[in-house]
Amino acid sequence: MWTSWRRNFFLSIRAINPGAPVVAFKSSFLLFPFPIRLHPDYVELSVAEIHEAVRLALTEDIGSGDATTLAIVPETATARAVMRAREPLVVAGLAFAEAAFAELSFAIQVERLAKDGQHANASEILLRVSGPARAILSAERVALNFVQRLSGVATLTAQFVDAVKGTRAQILDTRKTTPGWRRFEKYAVTCGGGKNHRLGLFDMILIKDNHLAALKNEKSNAIAAAVARACEKFPKLKIEVEADTLEQAEQAADAGADIILLDNMNPIQLRLAVQKVKGRAQTEASGGVNPGNVHAIAESGVDFISVGALTHSARAMDIGLDFED
Repeated sequence: MWTSWRRNFFLSIRAINPGAPVVAFKSSFLLFPFPIRLHPDYVELSVAEIHEAVRLALTEDIGSGDATTLAIVPETATARAVMRAREPLVVAGLAFAEAAFAELSFAIQVERLAKDGQHANASEILLRVSGPARAILSAERVALNFVQRLSGVATLTAQFVDAVKGTRAQILDTRKTTPGWRRFEKYAVTCGGGKNHRLGLFDMILIKDNHLAALKNEKSNAIAAAVARACEKFPKLKIEVEADTLEQAEQAADAGADIILLDNMNPIQLRLAVQKVKGRAQTEASGGVNPGNVHAIAESGVDFISVGALTHSARAMDIGLDFED
């Protein structure tokens, strides 16, 4: 275990996207082996969590042994391979691929020819790998799974970000993520130029319709009551309130909400809501957002547009590992 720990630590210099903020190595014995910040704009991945995720994936895939490779590939065989984009995409997750190969052999050499957040063309090489053939073959699928999935999230995010250029709106992700992969997918969103909304239920207050329904006895103004209680209980957390109507948006602004989530409103309603709360709170549009309407939504003047599809509907990109002669 300690050999693996040391290896993970010394790989830290090349394990994370050079363009994204990096945290110091965190012990895997901690309950949360990653930094917790209040309403972050981006996820910071630690080397520890990358390698832990890769180890779990390799264990799942290899199990008691890669039967095909062990049966037919000599232990002394070596190989060279390239990880290649087979369609235009935005790269994300290369650190996971490097970790997958490194976990199986110290002798594997990985040369990174792209970086996370980079736009890559079809046929462009992302990584070059050389070393023991058995290790490369056994790590291949896990390495590709991470890069294909995370590059898919980054690529879809970039499409939405490009669609709102020229407006003030920023594209946000949501909590509609693959269980266990939330931090990785949110990291991929940042590679595509998006921003992270709250990481979970712990780092921001978001008062939604069901919360308000639970306050049915607060008949005069449930929104004001909810915001007041949130301020008292968690004074350091930002408070966002979901509003289905213009009246609710105004109530949320009057109550002192930091952000008002304008849910399933059309561009005309959004523009009116922005005007009503201007200068008192930031605004976020959500619900039914797609590439075809996102620019019109952005033109309403909202500060943020949250898009669940970034993480729950992104397709895996076509990326392959090709062995060279």
